[in-house]
Amino acid sequence: MTKPGIETGPDAAKVRKRRGWGSRRLVAALIHLLRQGLSPQKLALGVSLGIGIGCFPVLGTTTLLCTLVAFLFRMNLPAIQAGNLLAWPLQLVLLVPFMRLGERLFHASGLPLSPQQIATMMRAPGHGARTVAAAQVHAVVGWLVVMPWVVALLVLLLRPLIALLLVAAARRKPAIPG
Repeated sequence: MTKPGIETGPDAAKVRKRRGWGSRRLVAALIHLLRQGLSPQKLALGVSLGIGIGCFPVLGTTTLLCTLVAFLFRMNLPAIQAGNLLAWPLQLVLLVPFMRLGERLFHASGLPLSPQQIATMMRAPGHGARTVAAAQVHAVVGWLVVMPWVVALLVLLLRPLIALLLVAAARRKPAIPG
């Protein structure tokens, strides 16, 4: 009798290998950055900022914003973009909560989210565009209130984990290219 979720048989190793593909690639990339001389502190800061910026509630802007921050503050671009890629599902999930937080801060009425309310709002295009623009501003303000704290907490949590990753990587022999 096998436990649920544990594969057995000839294809079990392939299934397990495929399941961890993304996390193995991420860990390998982080180890590569550490071996190039990036400190655990700077890597934790870069990944944390990437996650924070990756949650920015204006869709389609995070890659450019991460690149701009990395360039302006002379940070490691791959580290920041790795955090950005990790955060893309969070960007979608947190869009409405950021918008609602901003609405509360401004004491504004909420953007209608039901299909009927959106259809009614869009019948008056000028009003609909202003309402959506205000909701976007509210979401950005909500993000600005929350993200500095989240990034600071992420740096504190990731720094020791990345230091452990560095120790574990040092114990293993580096792969010989070729």
